[in-house]
Amino acid sequence: MKKITLILLALVFVSCAKSTAQKTEFSKEALSETLLSTNNGQVAFSEILSQNKGKIVVIEVWASWCGDCVKAMPKIKELQAAHPKTAYVFISMDKTADKWKSGIEKHQLQGAHFMANDQMSGVFAKAIDLDWIPRYIIIDKTGKIVLYRAIETDFDQINNTLSQLEKE
Repeated sequence: MKKITLILLALVFVSCAKSTAQKTEFSKEALSETLLSTNNGQVAFSEILSQNKGKIVVIEVWASWCGDCVKAMPKIKELQAAHPKTAYVFISMDKTADKWKSGIEKHQLQGAHFMANDQMSGVFAKAIDLDWIPRYIIIDKTGKIVLYRAIETDFDQINNTLSQLEKE
């Protein structure tokens, strides 16, 4: 019985470690998924990344209905002020384009804006292991993911990561 318990605990640990692992690149599913642009066109996620090639990029996954996202807006604006050369890409999980666009305007979000076509439980969300919003992903100038899973309580880590990348 003791052996079975230890095996089960080991499996749970490995499963949890795998799900929170730091990824350094996006999956093929994520890269090929299309997102809605503010001009109502569809853009592949890979194209969004290509448009920011050679730049440090912060991706924020958010929604206008998300209280934690709204609460974190001043922090993202502080990051933008402290790191003005960094590109900011906002990906909304809103249910409608009208609410998404109203949220952009209401919170005066500066950066590139896109909306997932199938929200929190869709293909894109699953492809980036989305389990909480706001979620932040940082990509370095080479296109490598350097911070895969950060949330609104991780702004010190996000700021420190950006500062370190700017020195490189």
